[in-house]
Amino acid sequence: MLQKFGYSQYESKVYEALVQRGEPLDATTVVKLSGVPKAKIYEVLARLAEKGLVLDALSGKKRLYAALPMDSVIDKLKREFERDIAELRETGVRKTYRDDQIWSLKSHASIQAYCKQMVEEAQKSIVLSMWSDEFAEFATVLERKEREGVQVEALVTGKDEPLVSISKLHVLCPSAEHEHLERFTLLVTDGDQVLFAGMEQGSWQAIRTKAQPFVTFFTEYFHHDVALTAITRRYAPDWMQDEELKSLLMRLRY
Repeated sequence: MLQKFGYSQYESKVYEALVQRGEPLDATTVVKLSGVPKAKIYEVLARLAEKGLVLDALSGKKRLYAALPMDSVIDKLKREFERDIAELRETGVRKTYRDDQIWSLKSHASIQAYCKQMVEEAQKSIVLSMWSDEFAEFATVLERKEREGVQVEALVTGKDEPLVSISKLHVLCPSAEHEHLERFTLLVTDGDQVLFAGMEQGSWQAIRTKAQPFVTFFTEYFHHDVALTAITRRYAPDWMQDEELKSLLMRLRY
């Protein structure tokens, strides 16, 4: 009976014998009723008394033992369970692990899948920068997340305007002269974690981290790109007439 609550087999047998008999018993009688070996009975009775499930008293030359009433035992077990749950919850909060490691991830499919998971789990904000052909896979979920109250801002690179309805959408249409423009993906969610992926020797590789210096840096990197995109759209025709400005602009990686 009590084994389900962490008590030993002998402890359970002794308590059952006492509670079923319903009267004080000496150790010899408890041995007969419980089947616990005589060599172990005093040790088991002492443990039960220490745990508050058995009362003991000296009657003449004999020590008698009685079971704590069943209703009291149930109340005791409930209180202890609730206390243990509270301690477990407090320990879990106190020892929450902060993952500040910089994790690497390879394979384009794996990177895309992880990005989708990050977007799905976002509760407050999503900042996303990627090329239009890949962005198409995220359009529907981004629209839904914004409807759910998540702040969404995206920068899409490509020649075609993406078919997506989000409040803050920026589009960069690169020219043939953007020689330093490389394919990459940048995702920051909830201001808490960042994933940055790019091509290296023909293969996609990414880093993912919650380390705040990196999260802050890449968030600012995103807004830097957004600013450059807006400036380029408005002033590019004039700047392209100035060879010095044109050279500086075309060297930027955004």
